[in-house]
Amino acid sequence: MAPHREPLQLAVELDGGDGGCIARARDRAGVFLARAQAAHGVPVTARTMDLTQLVVSELVTNACKYAPGPVLLVLRIADGAVETEVWDSDPVLPVARAADPGRVGQHGLEIVMAVVQGFEVRREPVGKRIIARIALWDDPVRDVGDSASH
Repeated sequence: MAPHREPLQLAVELDGGDGGCIARARDRAGVFLARAQAAHGVPVTARTMDLTQLVVSELVTNACKYAPGPVLLVLRIADGAVETEVWDSDPVLPVARAADPGRVGQHGLEIVMAVVQGFEVRREPVGKRIIARIALWDDPVRDVGDSASH
């Protein structure tokens, strides 16, 4: 009988009004993935580490900027992916804006949607929850420089 494996998970409550919460969230994501790799043998590539920290940074930045009160960050490894889940108290659902090279700022959601394999927004009884999925291994179809693996 194969051993039952529970998803690896970390939940972190962040103070949205604290200027250091974005850096702390990014750091916690890096530590979580490094521990998952070292202690559990989870195959975390450098690309996955970088993308996860980028996604965490962008989603937590938006939550801290637009929602009053605390922010909850949940990182989970399941089904060959890292799920980054961010809850905040603002009920307004984010919408990716059309590309505009003249616009300064407000590109975070566009960036997130360009690098993840799955993206979901859920309205909650209080606030909203955003979930982004990033593959644990490099996707050769998306890696432009790796034509030999096709």
